[in-house]
Parts: sequence; structure tokens; C-alpha cells
Amino acid sequence: MSAGLLFLFVVIYFAILLGVAKITGKNSNNMSFFIGNKNSNWMLVAFGMIGTSLSGVTFVSVPGAVGKDSFHYLQITIGYLIGYFTIAYVLLPIYYKMNLTSIYNYLETRLGFNAYKTGASFFVLSRTLGATARLYLVVKTLQVFILDNMGVPFWATTLVILAMILLYTYEGGVKTIVYTDTLQTSGMLLGLIICSIYILSNLHFSVSDGLNAMQAKGLSTVFDMDVNSKSFFLKQIIGGAFVTLTMTGLDQEMMQKNISVKNLKDAQKNMVTIGFSMLLVITLFLFLGGLLNLYAAQQNVTAVGDALFPTIALQHMPPYLSIIFILALISALFPSADGAITALTSSFCIDLLGMQRKKEWEETKKKKIRQRVHLSFAIIFLFIVMIFKWIDNKSIIDLLLKIASYTYGPLLGLFAFGILTSRKLNGKWVALTCILAPILCFVLEFYQKKLLGGFQIGQELLIINGLFTFLGLWLISSPNTEKN
Repeated sequence: MSAGLLFLFVVIYFAILLGVAKITGKNSNNMSFFIGNKNSNWMLVAFGMIGTSLSGVTFVSVPGAVGKDSFHYLQITIGYLIGYFTIAYVLLPIYYKMNLTSIYNYLETRLGFNAYKTGASFFVLSRTLGATARLYLVVKTLQVFILDNMGVPFWATTLVILAMILLYTYEGGVKTIVYTDTLQTSGMLLGLIICSIYILSNLHFSVSDGLNAMQAKGLSTVFDMDVNSKSFFLKQIIGGAFVTLTMTGLDQEMMQKNISVKNLKDAQKNMVTIGFSMLLVITLFLFLGGLLNLYAAQQNVTAVGDALFPTIALQHMPPYLSIIFILALISALFPSADGAITALTSSFCIDLLGMQRKKEWEETKKKKIRQRVHLSFAIIFLFIVMIFKWIDNKSIIDLLLKIASYTYGPLLGLFAFGILTSRKLNGKWVALTCILAPILCFVLEFYQKKLLGGFQIGQELLIINGLFTFLGLWLISSPNTEKN
């Protein structure tokens, strides 16, 4: 399959996205950009959020990790389900009761202005790093297998993709993304299913035959019973629950779409549906990963990790499957990147610039500022993706979970302190406390062999970070003597 033909299909796919954006972005204003005028259909939001939650990292990294980690990632996914239920029945009632546009307004109401600004700042940092890591993986795949052959430099590929995202999110924001994410999630899941069916057919396996072959090769083990291992099942289930609680429930990008739903009951349906859907879809991705390893052994493919799926799809499958893979990969890319830039724009405008408080600003002025912020984040994304290219991490999914552990921990501590206690904070020390917690986690992780012996810190680093933050906030707080 020629690189030029593959690129042509990418252009056609993007043209379809622009058409959807033009239709859905009509008569948009700042409120439709930020929260879709609170009129989004919960089923569309739920389906589209599958793509946002998974991204290109899941599409490439999860199948690629099966050769090394077997089906251990399913342990984390079981924890995800627990996290989604917690979001649905603990956090969403708070968000809807307060009628929030930004979820970090909760921190201002409960813990004060400094806590609010600190929480929003950590979101901006975390989502910027996480989204650019996801974007880098997909751009890298497109670059290696298509655009290097066309003589297009890496920076130009990244710039063009970000320009594409800007074009279809510039006006409509969340109002547009609800629909484009639905289209893109469909493309990603179709790619997953079609590639799995092809490999099963090529290997002359039924589903049960495939599972038996994986089991014989040690590829389908789900639960790790080694207490000291990073992938010990209790660590991963509990860690997965907290990852979802923070990366979804305390994340403006994910909640921005969810609170665009008409009412609390529908929003809760959305969360529960996503939880069970994620469990099913990630199981399918792991199954595909096992099939890819079996197919690689048969075809003498030496690629491993993040390179395994792209190598097989683009070099060892028929041309039509190469096209399907590229379109599915693009479908996995856009929901995570477009939603991130939109959510970062919303949080920066609302939380850090205080746009909603500026009553003297006319709607046209607010729109211009919002558009400039939107463009600025795209430029920031470009620079950070180039930094990731320089670092060239071999497993982006491991990097993402590490970023989440360090940057979402303070958010976890802030929200937990607000919900679980009634104490008042000394606001001037909040930011310092939230910065010190990740530093303590870094020291603990660096010296873990000396301090903990054979015990390895895994997903629980996020919980430890949140706990350090919580304890620090307790030390700078006092009893709340005001009567409710």
C-alpha cells in the first residue's frame, strides 16, 4: 500500500469531520463551546467518551503490551469500573447540584480561591502532558509508516494534525465534539473488530482456539498474585479505580462532556454505561494483542511493544486492512486531542482568566480571547510533542500512568479533603502543599529499594500522592466553626 494512497484516505476522513463540525457548529457561542448548552444526548456522550478514554495509546500500546504483561491490564480495567460507579454516585450529584461549568469551581466554594486556582493549574499541567503524549504516539506511527516515505518532516506532520483539530473545534467546542467523538469511536472500534477477525481467519482459529493458543504461550494470564510485583492484582484494581476517579471524575475534559448532558440521571447512566463498555472494549484490545503476538510468531515479525500492531497492519496485512488501521488510528487520535485542547481552553478561560466573572466583557471580546487561548494551546502541544520525540519513550501507556500519578495526586487530595472533611484551609499554603506532595512521591519512588525492600510501587503511587496532599492540607487547616 503506497504512502500517498494512505494519506489520501486520511484527508478524506478529515473532510468528513469538517463537514460534521460545520453542521454542528452553527450559531455557537461560548456556552455551547464550554458545555454544549447542557443539551447533549447522554447516549452520544457515553459512546463518544469511550474513544476519548481509550485514545491512540490504547489502540497501539495495550495490544503491544500483551507480549510482556499478558492480560494484566484487565486488572486495571476492573478498577476502572469501580471508579466510574464512584463518579456517578458521589461526584456527579455534587457537580449537578452546584450547576458547574468548570468542576474546579467546587474547590473555590468549599476550600477557597487559592485551592480553586491550584486545582485548575494542576489540571492544565496534567492534561497538557497526557494529551501530548497520546498525540505523539499516533503522530510517530503515521510518520514512520507513511510520511517519512513522502519526505514530510515530523514537525510538519504534528503541525498539520493540530491545524486540522483547530479547524473543526474552533467554533463549536463541546457541541461539535459530542458528534465527532461518536463518529471517531465508531471508526476505532470497527478497526479493532475487523483486524481481529482477519487474524483469526488467517490463523484458522475460532475465538476459543485463539484463547487456548494464547494460554499455551502464557499470553492470557489476567491476575498477578505476586504481592511485591507492580502488577499485583489488588494494587492494579485499587489503582485503576483511583486512576478513573481522577483522570475522569476530577478532569475537566471528561466532565465537561458529561455535565453537558441534560440532567443528573442521564449523566449517571452515561458513567455506568462507559464503565461496562470500557471493560468490554479493553478485553477486546487485549484479545487482539494476543492474536497479534501469535500472528507475529507465525510471520516471523520481530517488532514488539508499541511498534507491533502498526508493523503487522501496514506491512503484513492486505491493503484494505492497512487503510482500515490508519483510519482507526486517526479515529483514536482525534477524540483525545480535540477534547483536550477544548477542555484546556475552557479551564484556562473560566478558571485561570476568570472569564465568567468579567461581567464588563462583551460576548464578542470573550469569544476572541477564547479563540486566542485555543490557538495558544495548539502551539504548546506542538512544542511538547517535539520534546516527547526527543525523549522517545518506548511505552507511552506506562508514561501516561506515571504522569497521572504525579499530576492528578494533588487534585485527588484537594477533592477528598473538601468532600470528606469540613475543615477550613489556610489558603496561602495550598499551592506549596500540592507541589510538595509529588516531590515527596518522587523521593519515595527513587529510594523505594532502600526503604521498601523488594516491594515495588505501582499504580498506588497516585493514592500515595493524594494521601500526602490530604495530610498536608490537614496540617494547614483549622476546624470550621461556621454554622451551615
